[in-house]
Amino acid sequence: MQSKPVNDAERHEGSASGSADDDRGEAVPQYMSVREEDFEPHAGLRYIARLFKLLAILLLLLLIAEAVLGLRQQGQAAIPTLLVEATRLIVFAGLLWGAADMALMLIESNHDLRATRILVGRLNGRVERLEQAVRRAIAHTPPDAGDSPPVRPAGRA
Repeated sequence: MQSKPVNDAERHEGSASGSADDDRGEAVPQYMSVREEDFEPHAGLRYIARLFKLLAILLLLLLIAEAVLGLRQQGQAAIPTLLVEATRLIVFAGLLWGAADMALMLIESNHDLRATRILVGRLNGRVERLEQAVRRAIAHTPPDAGDSPPVRPAGRA
């Protein structure tokens, strides 16, 4: 499913024209355009992160309930079994919490990557415009007397 490319100015102004300008009044090139879906494609990852954190909290609550029930029913005889179960539940809850943080880190690194791509594209556009201006200036500049090699007097070596 392909959608129409939308640039930053179109998103903020709501215009539908393909030749919109950015905040500085410069035309936005086609390679700098962004699809509407690219503005926030991470809703699923955020949902997974929240789900994993919620499951980690539920596991810790389950651990507390299991410890209370085990100590009430069996007393000190339940301690070795509770320690093994507590270790398993804590490790698994930690893994779930870590997976949630990794999902959030992926989102942030994707935002950084996208920002870097946009900034490098803008820098590339500026360098191209500067090169074109220099080429035009060189093409329209008449040769100076300073451009030719100096003439030596005939009698000196």
